[in-house]
Amino acid sequence: MSEKIVTLNEEVIKGQLKELVRGSVEETLNELLEQEAEKLTQAARYERNEARQGYRSGHYDRNLTTTSGEVTLHVPRLKGVTFETAIIERYRRRESSVEEALIEMYLAGVSVRRVEDITEALWGTKVSAATVSELNKKAYVHIEEWRNRPLQGGKYPYVYVDGIYLRRNWGGEYENVAVLVAIAVNEDGYREVLGAAEGMKEDKASWQSFFQWLKSRGLNGVRLIVGDKCLGMLEAAGEVFPEAKYQRCTVHFYRNVFSAVPRSKMKTVAQMLKAIHAQESRKAAREKARIVAEELKAMKLKEAAKKVEDSIEETLTYYDFPSEHWLKIRTNNVIERLNREIRRRTRVVGTFPDGNSALMLVCARLRHVAGTQWGNKKYMSMKHLEALGDHAFVAG
Repeated sequence: MSEKIVTLNEEVIKGQLKELVRGSVEETLNELLEQEAEKLTQAARYERNEARQGYRSGHYDRNLTTTSGEVTLHVPRLKGVTFETAIIERYRRRESSVEEALIEMYLAGVSVRRVEDITEALWGTKVSAATVSELNKKAYVHIEEWRNRPLQGGKYPYVYVDGIYLRRNWGGEYENVAVLVAIAVNEDGYREVLGAAEGMKEDKASWQSFFQWLKSRGLNGVRLIVGDKCLGMLEAAGEVFPEAKYQRCTVHFYRNVFSAVPRSKMKTVAQMLKAIHAQESRKAAREKARIVAEELKAMKLKEAAKKVEDSIEETLTYYDFPSEHWLKIRTNNVIERLNREIRRRTRVVGTFPDGNSALMLVCARLRHVAGTQWGNKKYMSMKHLEALGDHAFVAG
């Protein structure tokens, strides 16, 4: 006797079960809406009694996205009484959480196409690229408010600055746009994102406008500005914060010297340069730098030696500050890590339609990082700096 073999289409069954659940959710929610309407009017549909408070006037449909899929609610219209339903409010919160999740996915570096796939898998409804774009416009309003918030961290003794270049399409031509970024360590020792602004290029005018904007929002008590050697930034900082000292990032200094060193000798030269900043005093570091320059000349690396002689002094400013802070204030690494996070996200986008779009995405990422452990964990103890007092150098 031959046995009958029954084959099941798993995808069809899953689809039918999903639709069954969605239909049940839709039916239940509509029944709850009807019950709420009866309680408000104190009468069932078509019922006439003396206690009746209002009258029905049909209904209107409203679509809501739930974890079971999209459902259609038949919301009763009432005359003589306002229909305020807890069901709508509850699912409005659900809608809000869905929107927040979409925005967070996008800002966390998930591409629009991937967002569409994820929403279809989670909620059974694919969210279009246009919807994601509209949600981001809502988010950008809050991001702009955050970007222009008053700085309330008290004094900001250590300020780190940098510029990050992104590509944009301007009139059919591709060009780079600079986004200027500043973070700081406040008087309590916590890192804080001060702000970001668009600069067509890292010239004096862009940096001056940037620093004045930060100062107008409350940036004060600046003792040290850490960054790469950018003449425009140095001139602007000197005018806006004349009493602040400048520390050239030692990592950027090394890279500049490496540009005049053949690859075969780079490891040796790196060890020589690091030995300068391993000294326990400025005097010892200067002497070590002199020796390194002589050794470079002996290695027939005259251009590298000249770079060391000409620029070493601006990399030694950190010696004026507590030794407990030296490792964290002689480089721009704290802001470089943020820049890597920004580039990771912007690589997904590729080219921006305008400078503002680039700025908003950068600020969104900065805001996201600032709200994590990065901004909530103490970065350094400021008691060592307090021991130096406010003499000699305070700007703002």
